[in-house]
Amino acid sequence: MILFPNAKINLGLNVVRRRIDGYHDLETLFYPVPWRDVLEIVPAKGDTTTLTVTGRAVDCPPEKNLVMKAYKALDALSPLPPVDIYLKKIIPDGAGLGGGSADAAFTLVGLNRMFDLGYTDEELAVTATSIGADCPFFIYNTPMLATGIGNIFTPLDIDLSSMTIAIVKPKVSVSTKEAYAGIKPALPEADLRSTLLDPVECWRGALKNDFEHSIFPAHPEIAAVKEKLYELGASYAAMSGSGAAVFGLFTTDSDILADEISRTFDGCDTMVSPLTL
Repeated sequence: MILFPNAKINLGLNVVRRRIDGYHDLETLFYPVPWRDVLEIVPAKGDTTTLTVTGRAVDCPPEKNLVMKAYKALDALSPLPPVDIYLKKIIPDGAGLGGGSADAAFTLVGLNRMFDLGYTDEELAVTATSIGADCPFFIYNTPMLATGIGNIFTPLDIDLSSMTIAIVKPKVSVSTKEAYAGIKPALPEADLRSTLLDPVECWRGALKNDFEHSIFPAHPEIAAVKEKLYELGASYAAMSGSGAAVFGLFTTDSDILADEISRTFDGCDTMVSPLTL
């Protein structure tokens, strides 16, 4: 079985409050985007489950990879035969794009189909929550308002399929620890849902990512990407999650924009595509 786990972007990200358990309550919208890894699951050649990772280097031993955690979580509920898993990493790490979470969620979906386990999306989402806060989103893989620690989801009817997305990941990564160190939680000035239902052209200045306030001064190269995307004609641009990737939403034809993005951000990881899955 071959699957193609896709990335996500955050449309708005409000860090509302610090919880007594040390986590933070958030408000954001997760939107799926067509930057994909490749995941293959096949019956094992041997007696144990294995994971082989190719593509981008991943600084994580296989046994700690979220894909293996997903296999073990599902195996604990319904004992599984061993499998060999092959993961080709294409989505950049340390980017705020959720690549690792997507890989884990798609592993759950793939195993559920492969062995006809019969779990519903809701049941898989519960298992995904034990792996990572945003993993459940990729079970549904449709635009979702996320609250709590980013694990409580409400569907939102928002369609950006007429737009082209450009994502740029500069040669810098931002750790979750660094991102939260500069955060000062506060209630948002505007209602996120209402803002998202406005035309995209109205989002600039109204739809904010709270992490930008501290990340941009610490990493001016990330801030520069956002400004350059606006110079290139983006209707809206923002950092995704806690960074370091920045995305822009354009009305420009994707083929024309791809050339321009490639020239402008030479040396960065980039993706340009119509915003459809």
